[in-house]
Amino acid sequence: MSLEWQVQMSVGNDLIDSDHKYLIELINQIEESLGSMNRGQLAESLDGLSRYSLTHFALEEKIAGAVGYPDVSRLHESHEELIGKLEQFRQELGSDWTTAAIRRFIALLRDWLINHVIKEDLRMKPFLAKRSPKFDPR
Repeated sequence: MSLEWQVQMSVGNDLIDSDHKYLIELINQIEESLGSMNRGQLAESLDGLSRYSLTHFALEEKIAGAVGYPDVSRLHESHEELIGKLEQFRQELGSDWTTAAIRRFIALLRDWLINHVIKEDLRMKPFLAKRSPKFDPR
């Protein structure tokens, strides 16, 4: 079952919300690749997720700092942890495409996005609410 964007996931900043929507698309592509056992598509999707995550995390941290979010360092640490987990599990998956390994990887990806957005990013919402949804500190 594909992940879908929910309005409850919105942090109130168009840039961050747009990135989160795209990350959901990437995770859905990865799930599709795993389900169809398409290794080429999987490798491409994982590379895309890794690259886009780094870009997104940097922007998110910049926005958090610009709006006065007091836990930017914790946010950065959680981003580093997420990237590490993704890379570790990606290496562990390797050629082990058992049903159990695929399920663990899909669960990791879902947890990675949903719990991070709910537990971490939504804490920024009160600070982001003081700015326009179009706020862009770049």
